[in-house]
Amino acid sequence: MTETVTNWAGNITYTAKELHRPRSLDALRTLVADSARVRVLGSGHSFNEIADPGSEGVLLSLADLPAVVDVDPAARTVRVGGGVRYAELARRVHAHGLALPNMASLPHISVAGSVATGTHGSGVGNGPLASAVREVELVTADGSTVTIGRGDARFGGAVTALGALGVVTALTLDLEPAFEVEQYVFTELPLTGLDPAAFDTVMSAAYSVSLFTDWRAPGFRQVWVKRRTDQPLPEFPWASPATGKMHPVPGMPAVNCTEQSGVPGPWHERLPHFRAEFTPSSGAELQSEYLLPREDAVDALRAVDGVRETVASVLQTCEVRTVAADEQWLSPSHGRDSVALHFTWVEDTEAVLPVVRRLEEALEPFGGRPHWGKVFTVPAARVRERYPRLDDFRQLAKELDPRGKFVNAFVRDLLAG
Repeated sequence: MTETVTNWAGNITYTAKELHRPRSLDALRTLVADSARVRVLGSGHSFNEIADPGSEGVLLSLADLPAVVDVDPAARTVRVGGGVRYAELARRVHAHGLALPNMASLPHISVAGSVATGTHGSGVGNGPLASAVREVELVTADGSTVTIGRGDARFGGAVTALGALGVVTALTLDLEPAFEVEQYVFTELPLTGLDPAAFDTVMSAAYSVSLFTDWRAPGFRQVWVKRRTDQPLPEFPWASPATGKMHPVPGMPAVNCTEQSGVPGPWHERLPHFRAEFTPSSGAELQSEYLLPREDAVDALRAVDGVRETVASVLQTCEVRTVAADEQWLSPSHGRDSVALHFTWVEDTEAVLPVVRRLEEALEPFGGRPHWGKVFTVPAARVRERYPRLDDFRQLAKELDPRGKFVNAFVRDLLAG
């Protein structure tokens, strides 16, 4: 490539021989059909080589395609183009008096890339973002279009698919009536005395609950509680109300965060942690995340506490969330209600990787599934063991991409065996 292309954090430089930004669906189909190897670059908010096609491949951006957002108020659905980001989608949906059931903490990420990697928000009753998808449209290896919807036996492998089946040109999502949310922040929730029942009570206190800590001491420095105003106002006796607005990373300005202090606002301005109008610059950070069975949450947190001095040495913040089970074959929450342990590290790969390995050793007994777009060192063979429908996905990949046009080194390791 004549231009240098990196991911959002700048820790990955893509090695593709070409970067293409087609402006029409026809141009995209032709490009895919004529290329030997293709990977799609979404918003670049991944921290490993999942999007890199390698030096002989083509990197494809959908950012210049028409930004399709077609809302059907009667059906309560929206068809959204493959290059659209959540912030724009949410504004358009809300204008019709409708809502997505959940959003990730950062609204600047692409819809297609998010669901392809199993990205999620928070809430004991809320599945990952892919749970809202009812239909996916793909351009496959020969340039033809395939549509796979609910009811199709292939659907469980078609949404959270790591870009291994084709180029996602559009998704149709389920919507619900718009709602408002109040956000409250509490401080100093102790880990001591927290048992599985108490953990479930805390995390079920509202529509969405997140715990934050820097692991420099046991317990959680902040608790973010997002309550739908059409649901009861929860009591939260386990921690003290914050005396001012807060940022999840200690010392960072709270102005970039969504409104707190119980001020009600539209769903899309409260469910994310960060405001859409404050577009983040390339972040001085790395990220890792592991999804474990929710019933193991407290034991897993105690395991992290056992290595917290090591973890804290390169950590900016850790977020703990819950995710309801879903049926996507490659979803990190496939088939089990999950607790997600998310780590935002300093931007120093050499210093972070040994800590990631030590953390993974501590979490090994719980069979955690790494987030597909984050930094992890769990061997591919071990990751494969944690996905009971992997053989089904392999067969689907062979059906839609028999010559492996969309397979890079990252995906090849997963599909091996």
